[in-house]
Amino acid sequence: MSDDEVKPLNWSPAPNVGYTVTRRPDGGMYFRFSSITKETLQHWREFSLAHLEESDRLTRNLYDLREIEDLSEEAITYALEVNNDPSVRNIRLAVVVANEQVAHAVREIAALTTGGVELAVFHDLATAETWLDRPLTFTV
Repeated sequence: MSDDEVKPLNWSPAPNVGYTVTRRPDGGMYFRFSSITKETLQHWREFSLAHLEESDRLTRNLYDLREIEDLSEEAITYALEVNNDPSVRNIRLAVVVANEQVAHAVREIAALTTGGVELAVFHDLATAETWLDRPLTFTV
């Protein structure tokens, strides 16, 4: 993707929001979570659903959850809602975690996600990046 093709991110930090997001070099997004509060989940949900509406290409996203010790039922519910939104199209999603408890919750989310998302769990960024860099082979 050339510099003139990079979509704007349209994200800005907000008070009491425990995540950041930046554009990846391949055009996908890099989410880094430091907390999973109700405010964080609501902000992330609104941002993610708005971004999905404008999705026009195969996308590689990286979620860094290494600072998160546990995913609440509310977080799982929000993730399932976003992953199963009808506008989800051809997303490869790598999730990096620090413990097996969060890995298990993310695998539950993956198992309950219906189409449009290829999701895998990792314990380090380098392995996640290697997996994300594989050629995208989805059929649109």
